Amino acid sequence: MENSLGVEHNVAFKVIMVQENDTHIHEFILLGFPTTTELQALLFVIFLAVYLLTITENIVIIALIITNHQLHKPMYFFLGHLAFLEACYISVTVPKLLVTFVVRSKSISFTSCMAQLYFFIALVCTECVLLAVMAYDRYAAICAPLHYPLTMSPRACLRLATGSWLLGFLISVLKVSFISQLSFCGPGVINHFYCDISPLLNLSCANRRLAEVVDFISALFTLLIPLSVIIVSYTCIIRTVLLIPKAQSRKRAFSTCASHLAVVVIFFSATLFMYARPRSVNSRDLNKLVSIIYTIVTPMLNPFIYCLRNQEVKDTLLKVLCSRAAPSRVSASDH
Repeated sequence: MENSLGVEHNVAFKVIMVQENDTHIHEFILLGFPTTTELQALLFVIFLAVYLLTITENIVIIALIITNHQLHKPMYFFLGHLAFLEACYISVTVPKLLVTFVVRSKSISFTSCMAQLYFFIALVCTECVLLAVMAYDRYAAICAPLHYPLTMSPRACLRLATGSWLLGFLISVLKVSFISQLSFCGPGVINHFYCDISPLLNLSCANRRLAEVVDFISALFTLLIPLSVIIVSYTCIIRTVLLIPKAQSRKRAFSTCASHLAVVVIFFSATLFMYARPRSVNSRDLNKLVSIIYTIVTPMLNPFIYCLRNQEVKDTLLKVLCSRAAPSRVSASDH
């Protein structure tokens, strides 16, 4: 049985031979997860199942929010945006990864690589801002409930959501414009399963200092400002909830924040580890493992977290399932 790892090295060797007299790269090789053919088949099945499950989960959440009037609230409006974002987010990386499992060619063109990098960064930045907006929503609901209908009016919610998307995509333009202008030398082998910032910077044969500084500053701006908003919001929330005299009321207030807080901890832990660094990352195999957490595992777990930790979403989902099951039972009894 041919070993997939040997195939990867042969491909990389061919790239070196073709490009030894050429200092510019027109395509890259995504190594992905080099291993035996049998294990690659198993990984293909696992990642395909996770991908389909994630897409289905997020579509169900979006459908629930749109079709059920009791979920037409600011908190669920932003949750719908988060579900749509994560369906797009996992679709940027996993389909290409699945292709690398089933075809011998691991190549990706320079243009496709930059496009993948652009949408990936844009969605990461958008999620950072959107999670901060959701924290602010919980702050407004718990700390200033009398002003909440005005503070989080439909127009304000639309502006906050639109601003999150615009800011994320504009930051991505800045980062990718500097990276795409670098010169890349052969062999163009990326030890990752998608085009990410650090592996690309490691391949640059030009002076990458400016690109690294721009990447570092924009990463700090994108991560630390939303994280500061989240920390301040939850500090005020905890202070306000602790002043509530009834334990049941305190528990109810905390329960509306628990799912969002869990998502924030998982997402920001991984992204801070990966991107809040002043230089390109060297531990590439560890990068791939951490990347799996926030590009594949987190989008899969988030719908479960929001459904299992949010009583209103659970009740709505059960109501929909029961209403669908009732006609089936009636039909069966008629027969």
